[in-house]
Amino acid sequence: MLDSPRHAMPIDESSLRYEGWRIVAVCFLLATFGWGLGFYGQSVYVAELQRARGWPASLISSGTTFFYLFGALLVVFVGEAVRKYGPRLSLIAGTLAMAAAAVAIGAVREPWQLYLANAVLAFGWAGTSLAMITNTISLWFDEKRGMAISLALNGASFGGIAGVPLLVALIGHIGFAGAMYAAAGAMLVLLVPVILLLVGRPPDRHGWQAAAKAKPQSSTEIRAWALRDAGFLTVTIAFALVLFAQVGFIVHLISFLDPVIGRERAAVAVAVLTAMAVVGRVLFSLVIDRINQRLASALSFLSQAAALLVVVNLHNDYVLIAACAVFGFSVGNLITLPSLIVQQEFDSAAFGVLISLNTAINQVTYAFGPGVVGFLRDLSGGYTLPFYLCIVLEVMAAALIMVRGRPRLSGMTSA
Repeated sequence: MLDSPRHAMPIDESSLRYEGWRIVAVCFLLATFGWGLGFYGQSVYVAELQRARGWPASLISSGTTFFYLFGALLVVFVGEAVRKYGPRLSLIAGTLAMAAAAVAIGAVREPWQLYLANAVLAFGWAGTSLAMITNTISLWFDEKRGMAISLALNGASFGGIAGVPLLVALIGHIGFAGAMYAAAGAMLVLLVPVILLLVGRPPDRHGWQAAAKAKPQSSTEIRAWALRDAGFLTVTIAFALVLFAQVGFIVHLISFLDPVIGRERAAVAVAVLTAMAVVGRVLFSLVIDRINQRLASALSFLSQAAALLVVVNLHNDYVLIAACAVFGFSVGNLITLPSLIVQQEFDSAAFGVLISLNTAINQVTYAFGPGVVGFLRDLSGGYTLPFYLCIVLEVMAAALIMVRGRPRLSGMTSA
C-alpha cells in the first residue's frame, strides 16, 4: 500500500544510496540522447539534407520550426502522462518515439517526409526533454530537487559536446541514413534496459495527506488558473523573453564571430560557451536549493545582457571569448530555474501541469528567436540591432522576474 508506514518514513535525499540518484543517472542518459538528436541534431539534419537532396535551407528550416511548435503543443501534456501512466512507461515511450524519429529522419527522401519525421521527432522531444525530466525527478526529490535536475540536465550539454561530433563522424563512415539508424539502435540498447532496471515506483511522500484531500482540480482547470495568476505569468514570460534572446544569439553566434575573429576562434568561443554552461550548472547546483531563485534568475539575465553589450561593442579576440564564457555560465541554469521557482511558490500537486505549461510556452517563444534575429540582421545589414533587442529583452525579463504576485501555495487545487 502507498500509505503504509514504509512509505511514510523520512527520506534522506542527500544519501548516495538513495534510489533517486539512480533516476538522475537515467535522466542524464535520456537528456544526452534527447538533446543530441532532438535539439543539437537539427543543425546536422539541415546540413546533410541540404547537401544530399539539394533542398533550400528555408524548406528544411521550416521543418525545424514546425518541430518546435508541434513539440510545444505536446509538452503541455507531459505532466499528465507521467501522472497517469507513471515514470517508467512515460520514459520508455519517449525513448521509443525518439528512436523512431531518428529512423524516420534517416529515411527522408521527399519534403513531405521531412515534416512527417519532424512530427515524430516532436513526440520524441516531448518524451525526452525538460518537461519529462523535471516531472520524473520531482517524484523522487523535494529538498534536493534543484541539484538533482541540474545534474541530470548536464546530459543535455553532453549531448551537444559529444553526441553531435559522434553523429557527424558516423555520417562520414556509414552515411547519413546509416548513422541515424545506428543512433536509434544505440538509444534503444542503452536506455530501455536501464529504464526497466532502475526506474521503479516513486516514493509516496504525502500518502496520508493525499488520501485525506478532496478531489483536486483537473489539469485544464489548473492551466486556466495559471494563465490568470501574476506569479506564474511573471516567471513564464520572463524566461520566455530570455530564452528567445538566448537561442537567437547562440544560433547566430558563429555567423557573427566568423568575419570578426575568424572561423577557428569563433568555434573556440562556442566551445567555451558550451563548457561554461556545464560549469555554471554544476556550481549552481551546490547552492540552488538554498538561495532566492527569482533574484538568482534576475542576476543571470543581467549577466547575459552585459556579456551581449561587450560582444556588440568590443571586437578583441580574447574579450569576445571571455564575454561568451560569461554568457554561457547562465545558459544551463536558465532551463533549471523555472521548475525550481514553480516548485517553491505553487502547490506541489500542480507541479507537473504547471512546469509542462511553462516549458511549452517557452518553447513556442524561442522557436522564433533565430528567425527574428536573422530577419533583423538582413533588415539592418548587421547584428547590432538584433543583439541590442536581445539585451533589451534580457533587462526587461530581469525586472519582470522580481514581480512575485500573491503567494498561493494551497487552495489552488482544492475542490
